[in-house]
Amino acid sequence: MGIRRLFLVSLVVSGMAWTLSVAAQSNDVQPSHPAIQYSRPSNDSVSVLLRRPDGISRLTSEGPSGYLRSILNALDVPVSSQIMVFSKGSVQSAIIGANNPRALYFNDSVVVGWVRGGFVEIAAQDPEQGTVFYRTHSGLLGGLSIERDNTCLSCHNSHRTAGVPGMIEPMGQTRPLERRWGGWYVTGNLGTIQHFGNVDVAKLTSGDAPPATTTLMSLEKTFDTRGYLAPYSDIAALMVFEHQMQMTNLLTLLGWETRVAVHDKRSVAASSAFRDRVAAVVDYMLFVDEAPIASRIQGTSGFAANFSERGPRDSKGGSLRQLDLSTRLLRHPCSYMIYSAQFEKLPPEAKAAVYERLWTILSGKEKDVRYKHLSAADRRAVLEILRETKSDLPKYFIA
Repeated sequence: MGIRRLFLVSLVVSGMAWTLSVAAQSNDVQPSHPAIQYSRPSNDSVSVLLRRPDGISRLTSEGPSGYLRSILNALDVPVSSQIMVFSKGSVQSAIIGANNPRALYFNDSVVVGWVRGGFVEIAAQDPEQGTVFYRTHSGLLGGLSIERDNTCLSCHNSHRTAGVPGMIEPMGQTRPLERRWGGWYVTGNLGTIQHFGNVDVAKLTSGDAPPATTTLMSLEKTFDTRGYLAPYSDIAALMVFEHQMQMTNLLTLLGWETRVAVHDKRSVAASSAFRDRVAAVVDYMLFVDEAPIASRIQGTSGFAANFSERGPRDSKGGSLRQLDLSTRLLRHPCSYMIYSAQFEKLPPEAKAAVYERLWTILSGKEKDVRYKHLSAADRRAVLEILRETKSDLPKYFIA
């Protein structure tokens, strides 16, 4: 393999490096541990839907995409979140390709996948157990069933998911934009930013010069989009997805390790491994080492507006869901996942430690150079938003 090809392969896989380092620190918590019991009945949004008397019966089939739109509506997942991947990394890989990509849709706790000619896959976040996987089945005489599918764990419980049942994040927020999105469709205006989107990974590792960046505002002329709910793979949605998938895995890992330690009567606060895990969560939450955006980004599906409308706001209109997309992902650099049920359900010891670390940084007590990206105005704005929108903040946040 030539030097150029080795270099390009490293670009494709380098987004996994941070995940690998996190997994290497893992205590290898087993899903069957009494403090976890991953296979017990879950309490994610899909299981809540299935427990409703009319949960399945009210879902309807519509055209080539079948029950997809109805499932999205039932789970409150916006169509504008659609992103498209054509690299073969799914149980349905046999039918996935550049002319038949896999569409992903998401909100803060659910990811729904669909490929034309295939079935609907769902990954839903249980607040305590991590990501729970489902697949749909259509009966020969009509009707739909949704069943839990633990076979997904063969890929979704590995070093690529931080060692817990979780999502395989596509690139990671620290990876430079010019080295992202090989094997993914990207629609939108990225200004002068060069990237690997809209290019097959095989071409990136062939040893030839990287293909020139292709700008697409729509996918309608790229392949036959009939059956898909939208002709977009919105760049804003893709960047939010990248952040959220890793944040989700980190919160799951912190929760699992803390619950196991408490169950096994091991000291949590005195553990350096616990402190390191908390620091990793908070650093990611505050976008430490986030790759900068060199040119203003604009999506095509309306996702940015839809995403921003969903979050709580303070009395000045400030929200942690406001996108920046000119120099960084969020206007106020603190993850909106702090409002998630997953964060809310962290063990008390873990949540207290996360809040303490957040306060140390946001109050300015922490002087480490790692936090230089947080200006005084950034810290003040995040604190003001949290004080008005998070009811469980420790008293020292308010003082």
